[in-house]
Amino acid sequence: MATKTQRAALGLALSLMAATPGLAQAPTAAPPGAAWPYPPPDPGEWWSAERPALSDAADPMARRRLPRSGPAPVVTPIEPTLYRLWGLPPLQTQVVYGGEAMIEVWRRPSNSVEQMVIRLTARRDGKAFVQVRAGRACCEPDIARRVGFDMELPAGYRARIQALAAASVWDSPRDAVAQEGNASVGSICLDGVAFDLIRLTERQGGALRRDCDEAEVGEVAELLETAVGAALGHEPRIDVLLPNGADFSRERAAYGALIGGGGRIKPADRPPNP
Repeated sequence: MATKTQRAALGLALSLMAATPGLAQAPTAAPPGAAWPYPPPDPGEWWSAERPALSDAADPMARRRLPRSGPAPVVTPIEPTLYRLWGLPPLQTQVVYGGEAMIEVWRRPSNSVEQMVIRLTARRDGKAFVQVRAGRACCEPDIARRVGFDMELPAGYRARIQALAAASVWDSPRDAVAQEGNASVGSICLDGVAFDLIRLTERQGGALRRDCDEAEVGEVAELLETAVGAALGHEPRIDVLLPNGADFSRERAAYGALIGGGGRIKPADRPPNP
């Protein structure tokens, strides 16, 4: 049993250690009134600590070598720097092998700055992944209030993504307008949602832009239903931005009525060069 003198010496030692944090081991809890985290992190460790490797879900096509023939012909209206702002590996850097496919959907409401991007990936090992980001893309040099998630999709999604990447809709005009008879229906997006859709396979790239017109969106409804369906149910702050969920039945009906009435989706008229 410690004597009175030994207890006094032990108390003095503990007091000195507490007064000199550099000489003591980090306490399990911050002392009363101390700021958290306690003690402050070592500045050197911030730079020297190993960075954990990204999971497959966060970067499904990581750690691949570019083929000798070069990367696939990426066709995307999205700049690499914008991908970085959204926390996604740029599509321009992705290496896609045979039997694989990537599909992106960029959702852009006309009356809100709360945008969303959904990326689907089908890998040749049988796995499929979804990456979703949402945020306010306006008025600041970053994506404000950005939220998102990366996860592996259930079995069956891989075949759906591959089928959608090979769908005939990618042969449609990139910028399109619905035409009823001889009159074109304008696609001025005043109150609705516009979509950019992008695909990437081993040998093919492609992009489609569909504005708020329901018939135009209805043409790509199958793509949107799969992408939005994969995005739902994982993050409430993302679900709240999709009040209609993955229901594009109204847009499907509008497209069916357009085609049934002799209309078509035609290339949008380009403005004349100045």
